[in-house]
Amino acid sequence: MTTAFPVLLGADETTATAGEILGRCRELVRPTLVGTVGRLHPWVAEMAAYSFGWCDVGGTPAEGAGGKGIRQALSVLCAEAAGASGEAAVAGAVAVELVHTFSLLHDDIMDGDQTRRTRPTVWKAYGTGPAVLAGDALFALAVEALAAVDGAGAAAAVRRLSAALGDLVRGQADDLLFESRPWTGPTAVGPAEYRTMVEHKTGALLGCAAALGAELAGAPESTVAALDRAGRHMGVAFQVVDDLLGIWGDPAVTGKPVHRDLRQRKKTFPVLAALGARGPGAPAAERLATLLEEFPDTPDDATTRRAAALIEQAGGRSAALAEADRHIAAVETCLASLPLAPRAGAELRTLLGFLARRDI
Repeated sequence: MTTAFPVLLGADETTATAGEILGRCRELVRPTLVGTVGRLHPWVAEMAAYSFGWCDVGGTPAEGAGGKGIRQALSVLCAEAAGASGEAAVAGAVAVELVHTFSLLHDDIMDGDQTRRTRPTVWKAYGTGPAVLAGDALFALAVEALAAVDGAGAAAAVRRLSAALGDLVRGQADDLLFESRPWTGPTAVGPAEYRTMVEHKTGALLGCAAALGAELAGAPESTVAALDRAGRHMGVAFQVVDDLLGIWGDPAVTGKPVHRDLRQRKKTFPVLAALGARGPGAPAAERLATLLEEFPDTPDDATTRRAAALIEQAGGRSAALAEADRHIAAVETCLASLPLAPRAGAELRTLLGFLARRDI
């Protein structure tokens, strides 16, 4: 199935593809990012480089881009959209990329994930303690990178990053606490509560990335605030699409087993929406609740297929698509209110459209 999200307005105004845009921004940011990481203790710097895909265990160089670089690209594009050169946003792009990588290092430990991007996670490759240390170092380095910016904007940029970090921690705390909450009843997690958690855990850093680019470019506060809101809405849409992929994604596309999130008993948006179904979807919601309460620790394929079918019958899949649509529309509303530089604005819309429109 292909997500039926609307094309963001203006996405056809540039001939660059999302991949080309991401690549250009990575090339702009990478020298400073590599140099910044190189200031760490050599062992910690190796773990950081490994997490970015730049080297193997032991420090042997490897060909790796360290992921798509979505957050750093948002910083660069928002600086350009505000009428400045992308170089103005490099410090902000480095900071958000370091924070994102720090969060992945710690998330992998908390979730017990053993692989990331087809390689052992840092804690599996180097040990839990060293991985925590590397994450802490990246966190400190991110703040240092912004604090070193010349001019009066440095203090405001550090405050913005600190606020986003606070939101990220709150979101991660809620996500962990959700695991012990029941599937149904008065203390169950609802879609609205989940939405707030995702805005904090995923949306805050995307919003910060966009806002930092504009802020370091000298944009008015109204522009900075609108881009922050756009990034937060995109974070929610991005995560909801990930939730859909986690249940129905094609392993050939996602690189992850089908029904992976169901096997891990994750409380994702499609599941929560299905459990709260009323009207025609209520019978399937009741059967789903019973099935989840009886879910074994290691469910077989037949059990996960039945759960996925009940989620769809109860309307969880369609509700998730509608939720992503709403947040994508909110992104466009934010962007439409701004006087963005035409080419950079079109590239920004192309990137945001790419994040929202993924095949499942």
